[in-house]
Amino acid sequence: MSRFAVSVVIVLVILIGGLFFLAGRDSERPQTQVEKAVSLENLS
Repeated sequence: MSRFAVSVVIVLVILIGGLFFLAGRDSERPQTQVEKAVSLENLS
C-alpha cells in the first residue's frame, strides 16, 4: 500500500472512532424548573 492510502485509512479510522465515541456519550441532562416571581405589569 502506498503511504497516501495508509494515511487515508488512518484518518478514516480516527473519524469513525470519534463519531462512535461522541454518539455513545450520555449527553442528556435532567430538566430543572425555575420559578421566578413575575410582576402583574409584565403580564398585560
